[in-house]
Amino acid sequence: MMVKTKVQWGVLGTAGIAKKVGEAIKMAENAELVAVASRSKTRAKQWSKNNQVEHAYGSYDELLADPRIDAVYIPLPPSMHAEWTIKAADQGKHVLCEKPLSVTVDEAIAMSNACKTNQVQLMDGVMWVHHDRTSKMLELIENGSLGEMRRVTATFTFNWDQIPYDNIRVRKELGGGSLGDLGYYCIRAILWAFNDCPTRVFATARYENDVDYNLTAILWFDGQRMASFDCGFDTGMRKWFEIAGTQASLICDDFTVPWKPETARFWIHRANGKDMEHRISGCAQEVKMIECFSAATQNGAFNSKLIVDAINTMNVCDALKKSIELNQVIDLNKKGIPI
Repeated sequence: MMVKTKVQWGVLGTAGIAKKVGEAIKMAENAELVAVASRSKTRAKQWSKNNQVEHAYGSYDELLADPRIDAVYIPLPPSMHAEWTIKAADQGKHVLCEKPLSVTVDEAIAMSNACKTNQVQLMDGVMWVHHDRTSKMLELIENGSLGEMRRVTATFTFNWDQIPYDNIRVRKELGGGSLGDLGYYCIRAILWAFNDCPTRVFATARYENDVDYNLTAILWFDGQRMASFDCGFDTGMRKWFEIAGTQASLICDDFTVPWKPETARFWIHRANGKDMEHRISGCAQEVKMIECFSAATQNGAFNSKLIVDAINTMNVCDALKKSIELNQVIDLNKKGIPI
């Protein structure tokens, strides 16, 4: 019997990001894109033709029923993530789900439990954590180059001159809002840098069309550490973080997606005014993400490490939403769960 060497992928939906991830699947050494599904068979056929994909399905259920498919990528609106992740898991499919993982942490936990029950993998589609640059930055954090950790500051924004009311980002019923769309990346960066969950959080936001249009947050951690971030749809493009310690700070001005994909960079600034620029070339983070997840699907039992960061991120998101609603600081327990 011939051993299948590449993971066979399907895509549920034809959203704009599906093209980018679809190309990454085709570029990955251990993956192959073989199917796409849409609620419209015509749309699915057109997408498959435009992107050179063999099979097109007129419903998501039809793709999930295809025994040739090993893994699916879900770029649907956040309000649909839990439903279709659980359905995919029940059909024995591994799931790479676009961020935010879900609308609430309870949904995220249900998704994780469904995948564990069916012994399939689950991971959110945060690409930057898979970049070679991220590994290098973490190495410098962990080896003490910054001294004792004190502060992380992050931001992710872009500007709409006019609100596109038909865009899922500003539709509450689809899980829209700047926190899930942009702040999710900042929270992940903060948790990654500190390798910890906050003990308290506070947030304030401005709302448009009943979703958080911009948001500012403060997070407190044990060990004299703090973090803050802002996100929104009303400020020019910013996608940077600073990680500050007692001896130096690390600055990355494009952590979500490198300004120049062929050469990613970051800086170390020291207290004496000296700085050093680091450059990492030849890494496509979306391809690395696909290769990482595809390898995990071939390694057997459910790997909770793939999803724990996403669930921790969702815990913080829920706590920040609660803070906005109550206009108060929210305490979290040792597992990062709002009290």
